[in-house]
Amino acid sequence: MKVKNKLRLGFGFLFIVVLFFGAVSLFYINQISISAKVILKDNYESLNYVSEMRSVLDEENLPLKDAAIKYFNEQLVKEEHNITERGEFEAANGIRKAFTQLQDKSASLPQQVEAEKIARRFLRTVEMVNMRAIVIKNEKAHKDVEDAVVFLGLAGAFTFLVLFSFSVNFPGIISNPLNALLEGIREISQKNYGQRIHFDKSDEFAEVANAFNDMASKLNEWENSNLSKIMSEKSRIETIIEQMHDAIIGVNEKHEILFINTAAKAILNLGEDKLTGKLVEDVSKNNDLFKSIINGEKSDRAFKIFAEGKDSFFQLETREILVPNLSPSEGPVNIAKKSVGIVYILRNITEFKERDEAKSNFIATISHELKTPISAIKMSAGLLADTRVGALNPEQNQLVKHISGDAERLLKITYELLDLSQVETGNIQLNFVPTKPEKIIDYAIKAIKFEADQKGIIIEQSVAPHIPDVNADVEKTAWVMINFLSNALRYSPPKSKITVDVSKKANLIEFSVKDLGKGIDDKYKSRLFDRYFQVPTDGQNKSGSGLGLAISKEFIAAQGGEIGVESEVGIGSRFYFTLPAVPQESSVNA
Repeated sequence: MKVKNKLRLGFGFLFIVVLFFGAVSLFYINQISISAKVILKDNYESLNYVSEMRSVLDEENLPLKDAAIKYFNEQLVKEEHNITERGEFEAANGIRKAFTQLQDKSASLPQQVEAEKIARRFLRTVEMVNMRAIVIKNEKAHKDVEDAVVFLGLAGAFTFLVLFSFSVNFPGIISNPLNALLEGIREISQKNYGQRIHFDKSDEFAEVANAFNDMASKLNEWENSNLSKIMSEKSRIETIIEQMHDAIIGVNEKHEILFINTAAKAILNLGEDKLTGKLVEDVSKNNDLFKSIINGEKSDRAFKIFAEGKDSFFQLETREILVPNLSPSEGPVNIAKKSVGIVYILRNITEFKERDEAKSNFIATISHELKTPISAIKMSAGLLADTRVGALNPEQNQLVKHISGDAERLLKITYELLDLSQVETGNIQLNFVPTKPEKIIDYAIKAIKFEADQKGIIIEQSVAPHIPDVNADVEKTAWVMINFLSNALRYSPPKSKITVDVSKKANLIEFSVKDLGKGIDDKYKSRLFDRYFQVPTDGQNKSGSGLGLAISKEFIAAQGGEIGVESEVGIGSRFYFTLPAVPQESSVNA
């Protein structure tokens, strides 16, 4: 039988059982409801009518008034139309006869009193008949309820046993084949492609089992047929890695060498031994260069290795090997990937390093050669402006000023290029001495004081009390401060204010220059300290060479400090750098 038909049969049976139990329950509930309704309708109303008529006789004096007679007659008519019990009809007729005599105006008072007694006797008869009927019907209703409870209990017990047996036995028809199928799928996930499932019944589960067995057979064939292809692809990839000029080393998550090409062996002087499968710790014992590469000690800079008969420069790159998380022991397949190793690549950058050095040497040579003629041009322009040489007309005077300004700008760029060449070649000469921060900022402010006075800009100093000395190169640190102040003057509006602040933060001394200029857009902040980068201007301010901040960063970094900027468009900018503070004991001894 098909599983679908089994389910239909099972649920149909459950439906019939529930329908049977519901029908029996409705029948007995209806019987109880009818009994209760009869009691309320047939007898309670008669008792109510009798009570109302007795109230008239109790509350009114004889002879009865017309209003009392009318109300009594209304209740009596209702009772005459609600005769339901044996003897009630005769009692109602007796009440009618007594009531007729009560409303007779010619009857004497003793006759009316006698008629009242008769009426009360028949009222009591009607009341007793209905009370007896209520008791009988109530007992019958209780008996019906008891019968209903017994029968419903039996029906409920039978239904419970049937449903319990069904709930215990029927799920096995579905769950047992599913469990067998689940176990087979787990075996397949462990690459046990020889797993097979067999069901005796000819239903949908048997069809699923056959499809599962076909799938396992195909997977087994695929595993065997693709093994050679995988080995061929592995060999091809190893050949490609071997032919690459860059040194390549692969290490798995167990710190075992997966592959290493000939270029890597030659550069690292590892010989021709078979290294695949060896632990990196074992190889590192006798090769410090290999150890430093595996530990990533030189990943942030180029380093020099003697290779191929000359000094060569290499840049280390690392790539993490990520694969989908398919491990069954770690739960279901994870969309996120897991790391199974690292690839180390040594790129030969000797040619680029040589070109960079040639460029730096060229810049240094050109800058040095340009410094003398530019200085001569500046001096000649100054002599032309001197009235002792001869008076100039306004146009000539303006031209001389332009020549002096451009010569000054070219001379500044020349010095910046010379400083840049020192930075690029690593020839920064630093003279560290313990120095008071006030000395550095005073030197810088004096250098730009004349320019500030021309624009009417006030320079405020704020130095924290008891500030310790800094261990710095005074000349280069002052150069950085002058660069900060020059930029602040360039972009500050006339008659504004520039604040120079010195404060202590932990073991560092922070120097900062804050202006009230236009500020810097967030998209330019990350590139401010790059070489040759210039923030776009509106044409009102002459931009520099784009080297000042880059050189400042190198000067500060060489002294063990950090440099940065805080800026908001429309409010202004704050450039700052930090330098290590001299310990108080050292400062006192000095």
